[in-house]
Amino acid sequence: MLSERAKKIKPSPTLAIDSKAKAMKASGIDVISFGVGEPDFDTPDHIKEAAYKAMKEGFTKYTAVGGIDPLKDAIIDKLQKDNGLVYTREEIIVSCGAKHSLYNVAQALYGPGDEVIIPAPYWVSYPDQVLLNDATPVFVKTFESDSFMVRPEVLEASITKRTKALILNSPSNPTGFTYDRKTLEKLAEMAVRHNFFVVSDEIYEKLVYDGTEHISIASLGDEIKKRTIVINGLSKSHAMTGWRIGYAAGPSGIIKAMMNIQSQSTSNPASISQKAAVEALRGPQDFMAGMHREFDHRRRYLVDELNTIDGMSCMMPTGAFYAFPKTAKLYGRKAGDKTISSSSDLALHLLEEAKVAVVHGAAFGDDDYIRLSYATSLDDIKRGVGRIREAVGKLEV
Repeated sequence: MLSERAKKIKPSPTLAIDSKAKAMKASGIDVISFGVGEPDFDTPDHIKEAAYKAMKEGFTKYTAVGGIDPLKDAIIDKLQKDNGLVYTREEIIVSCGAKHSLYNVAQALYGPGDEVIIPAPYWVSYPDQVLLNDATPVFVKTFESDSFMVRPEVLEASITKRTKALILNSPSNPTGFTYDRKTLEKLAEMAVRHNFFVVSDEIYEKLVYDGTEHISIASLGDEIKKRTIVINGLSKSHAMTGWRIGYAAGPSGIIKAMMNIQSQSTSNPASISQKAAVEALRGPQDFMAGMHREFDHRRRYLVDELNTIDGMSCMMPTGAFYAFPKTAKLYGRKAGDKTISSSSDLALHLLEEAKVAVVHGAAFGDDDYIRLSYATSLDDIKRGVGRIREAVGKLEV
């Protein structure tokens, strides 16, 4: 009954974990969730006021499919100011979140016979979006010793005549690490030489730490810019997850194709959200400093504490709001008559026994790890880590 396409994909593991944690909470269980990647800060008031003003003025109708011009202009100015990238309106599309932007790219670029290279660990939706468009995901393993950056020589060995694109995510979900300029330059050279596209997911751009510089691969020259589709949005930077505003910038031909696809699926993003997004990009940005300081404080606390738990080790991430501790040393330990044999087993054990929700690393393509989001209060982080320490301490070697 179902299409073959529908049979290829699975639900988002991160959203599934979040849903289960919320259901447990609703039943009265005190669950601490490190699952979903959503800032726990409220959307700033001046952005809300812009939405309220739009509603009061009757800006509640359809807009142009790819977004209103004032929002496109604000995005253009942002990309030039922050990233040194120059685009025109015809090279910008606004969609219903960055995930929607990524899906539009997949629809516009990928097809049967195409291969799309995805460095692992990866965000959970990348492979399924490739599969949904009848292309083949090609996974390239990355390592802690390289700060989870793909090795250029390993990437080179994975490139074939069918390679259509490379998906880059910096800062990364789930690892929290960023790509440096030297590595990006090597990857850009390969993309130009082998003539494939780069889909550059930069949604965590504003969340970098310890003096780390965010660099968009598209800024490294005209030739790589022609082959790059930059993906970004306001969900993480402006605590606007529910407003569903993401955008893509790239070659006009690809953006036009994405616009046509969007016209037959969602049409325009919500008109009210677009007005709020203009204010988010044009208005005061000072709130970001406080949010950034709090995330940084949580990051340091969480990682330091995880490194005191027997059997866990965690590198200090340089971006986003995730910790990605290695947990493979715990596999083989027992909880009663159950053996912890994988990240899935560990995540289930922590949820059932410690009432702590984490995401198993297998969902991101690396079973040796689990992911914890520190986009939650420091109090919850302290209580949650304490529960994890106690649960792990009870495992029998």
